[in-house]
Amino acid sequence: MSRKIAGFLVALGAFMIFEWINLGFNLADGHKTSFYVVHGILIAVNLVLAVIVGIIGWKGLRSSRRPKSG
Repeated sequence: MSRKIAGFLVALGAFMIFEWINLGFNLADGHKTSFYVVHGILIAVNLVLAVIVGIIGWKGLRSSRRPKSG
């Protein structure tokens, strides 16, 4: 994986975490319970995906810094 792609994945993961946490705080009152359940599930799933994307990017950045052996 190239360093640019790895950096993009780390940035994407960070953005996704910020975006979905922000959405969670901005949900207004006055909706049905099902609305909050669905959005809670969406937030949880997307936070997990953001962490996975960030970890893949972080590992890509770390591996690109290591000297090639051989």
